[in-house]
Amino acid sequence: MNTLGEDAKNHGSAVGLSVDKITIRGGKPLVGRIELKGAKNLVTKAMVAALLGETPSVLKDVPNISDVNIVRGLLEVHGVHVSEGAEPGELILDPSNVEVAHFAAIDAHAGSSRIPILFCGPLLHRLGEAFIPDLGGCRIGDRPIDFHLDVLRTFGAVVEKLPSGIRMSAPNGLHGAKVELPYPSVGATEQVLLTAVRAEGITELKGAAIEPEIMDLINILQKMGATISVDTDRVIRIEGVKTLRGYTHRSLFDRNEAASWAAAALATEGDITVGGARQAEMLTFLNVFRKVGGAFDILEDGIRFYHPGGELNPVIIETGVHPGFMTDWQQPLVVALTKAQGVSIVHETVYEQRFGFVDALVDMGATIQIHKECLGGHACRFGQRNFNHSAVITGPTKLHGADVEVPDLRGGFSHLVAALSAEGTSTVSNVGIIARGYENFISKLEILGADFDLED
Repeated sequence: MNTLGEDAKNHGSAVGLSVDKITIRGGKPLVGRIELKGAKNLVTKAMVAALLGETPSVLKDVPNISDVNIVRGLLEVHGVHVSEGAEPGELILDPSNVEVAHFAAIDAHAGSSRIPILFCGPLLHRLGEAFIPDLGGCRIGDRPIDFHLDVLRTFGAVVEKLPSGIRMSAPNGLHGAKVELPYPSVGATEQVLLTAVRAEGITELKGAAIEPEIMDLINILQKMGATISVDTDRVIRIEGVKTLRGYTHRSLFDRNEAASWAAAALATEGDITVGGARQAEMLTFLNVFRKVGGAFDILEDGIRFYHPGGELNPVIIETGVHPGFMTDWQQPLVVALTKAQGVSIVHETVYEQRFGFVDALVDMGATIQIHKECLGGHACRFGQRNFNHSAVITGPTKLHGADVEVPDLRGGFSHLVAALSAEGTSTVSNVGIIARGYENFISKLEILGADFDLED
């Protein structure tokens, strides 16, 4: 099992980030314009989808983040030729020489990523077999693995658990299936889509996730020759086809990164234009941002987020699946809510343990209490189950500098935002983890005028 520090170094080195710590002198507004590329949660799945095509695919606006490089490595060990295209952020993925990869090679490239499980359906179609390392324990957890394996079995896969990992085969091919999700899981929906498009017959998926990144993956699969319909009641139907071709596609922008920088503008009393962000996919976030007291201008090529002056307002937020308030939006916004006049409540209904990042904020002077009860909204599936999934934020409080350690991707970015908005000096370590989902975030901090030093 990788330690937190090892994970951070691996992620940082994958994108050429050689630093482990950032010393930030806070209290300075972030001002300027940054540019987004494609969404982490779409690009990595689109790269896997290229395995299904008989001809090369071209994916544009690919960010230089460590998760992309992990998937690239996994594709390459399976024989996919990946090369740079003519424009920055363009990848050409040629799957004409796909082959079985060894456990050790897959394990070496996968690291702590969950992505290998999504390779299984496409590899079963292409090769009739697939191997993944043991992704249990700290990497993904038994329940998610078992659920994915059950879905693959429903399509006709034969699953064999070995000491070194899991081997799958499809001696009779894969066939359409009826799948009903107990919760609109993004990962499970992606698994069904990537497996069903070349399965024989019709697949019906009930309770599907319909996030914009899922819809963009469906757009890609349709370009490849798939027939997929999406009903208003979260039912997706896929008519399997025998062959698919490659695609050319420009990725949807990264909504999570856009919201993160918006929260940074609010928390630092700054003014940040996020190039490439679009209103339609940010609708729910923009409503909450305005209620808190933030201001925004919709531009032809982006969105300007800024603090208009005056006091910020407390809000009650309940995270949820699309079109609700995304769970990945709440962590950076919590930092801004520490500066709001009054009591805010964030009720987390997507992930049961998502408030570990607030310990560092409390150390920096925030007044935040975590509760097991479902506060501020409806009773959710985590109620009465002893999960700390509601946060009460009382403000305004002045944050002060501290030494903090990045625990995860979104929590880590929230620590950056806290350090940037705090009085005094903070040292944020394990910043390599942030490189999993934020392209060139060090350069973007420089562009926005942050005052910081880097340490190896």
